[in-house]
Amino acid sequence: MIDVLVIGGGNAALCAALMAREAGASVMLLESAPREWRGGNSQHTRNLRCMHDAPQDVLIDAYPEEEYWQDLLKVTGGLTDERLARLAIRASSNCRDWMRSHGVHFQPPLSGALHVARTNAFFMGGGKALVNAYYRSAEQLGVQIRYNAPVDAIELDGGRFVAARIGSERIEARACVLAAGGFESNREWLREAWGQNERGEWPADNFLIRGTRFNMGVLLKYMIEAGADAIGDPSQSHCVAIDARAPLYDGGICTRIDCVSLGVVLNANAARFYDEGEDFWPKRYAIWGRLVAQQPQQIGYSIIDAKAVGRFMPPVFPGVKADTLPELARKLGLDEATFMRTINDYNAACRVGKFDHTVLDDCHTEGVTPAKTHWARPLDTAPFYGYALRPGITFTYLGLKVNEASAVHFGGQPSDNLFVAGEMMAGNVLGKGYTAGVGMAIGTAFGRIAGTQAAKAALAPAKGQRARASQEIEHATS
Repeated sequence: MIDVLVIGGGNAALCAALMAREAGASVMLLESAPREWRGGNSQHTRNLRCMHDAPQDVLIDAYPEEEYWQDLLKVTGGLTDERLARLAIRASSNCRDWMRSHGVHFQPPLSGALHVARTNAFFMGGGKALVNAYYRSAEQLGVQIRYNAPVDAIELDGGRFVAARIGSERIEARACVLAAGGFESNREWLREAWGQNERGEWPADNFLIRGTRFNMGVLLKYMIEAGADAIGDPSQSHCVAIDARAPLYDGGICTRIDCVSLGVVLNANAARFYDEGEDFWPKRYAIWGRLVAQQPQQIGYSIIDAKAVGRFMPPVFPGVKADTLPELARKLGLDEATFMRTINDYNAACRVGKFDHTVLDDCHTEGVTPAKTHWARPLDTAPFYGYALRPGITFTYLGLKVNEASAVHFGGQPSDNLFVAGEMMAGNVLGKGYTAGVGMAIGTAFGRIAGTQAAKAALAPAKGQRARASQEIEHATS
């Protein structure tokens, strides 16, 4: 019998498998995707948000625990478990040497990502290189890896893991780590979670999936129906405004539209609907998918002028370009008169001070709703550009409740041999909102914890059996 079974193939699963193997356990990893699509959403990541008290190689200045915590508290609106959040934050300060030991390399941030030079460590080669490095290391350490292995059921004995099933095949293990992702690729579940809006629309029908098509939430649903304690709102997710021309799946980082804070965003009625300059982009970019999802037809339009060009990471597709604003409105299919009224009202409201996109500057609007609180400059310099936006779901926040040992809970009691990591438990820390790189911090921290705890449980079966026998005797004699 295998010691530790890891179900999933992304960052959290790989961290769990590597840690369990390093602890001396025999390990099998089951990845539902074929080899060429392995890695889940982790293949699309770029960086890890890291706590550090002083400059460290690719990280500048300092990013102390309390600042990290306050950043997380702000974006989640308090919907977070502070104990677990701080555990992930602290773990982010000392995981990089371990990551390097498994072949992961870091690099300074690219131009256009300088807002996070202090807070985030970037992977050389991106998430795909990280995933490939972990797989190479796992193979070298003797982890058994199976692709095209979608687990559809878990056998339980009370709160204990017994076996996983792939169709009629049954795989037993002494301990198990669940790290199979959320349900973002399950259109029916998204539809159910978001429901029908007051306009009679089903918003989820217009969502694009930034990540893998293989995250259908099969194990998450199975575990919840089997009585595992759940946490989180099924409609909450890492939901980003992405290029409406992006593919249905696996568009990744290159489809994100990063110029929102440099211009204005309009809906299908050519009206603004939120403060584009509320805060730095890495802290607020993940609210815009949800904002667009709440607009008519689940579409928005990011409008900039020539002054913004070169100040943001360009997406894979060029924007719609026009020499005049009325021409841009026509090209985007927006009502020209309303479009011009919205832009003219915004331009007239701009109070331009010293523009500086690297700080919360004093360029703001007055007398227009919604206000733009920073980086407000008139759109007056041709050529003009427009990007149509759709909600892009990266991962969902509904998950399984855990403790500091990353144990799955049943009726408030932690399992002694079943653990969970990554997207399947991220909702413990992320009740809503997002800040760049925190998903990888959660996956790395709890993947490593889950792997360590699973190995501990698997390698001490006699101790566990003695404890259970003692409990049974006590129960029988009480």
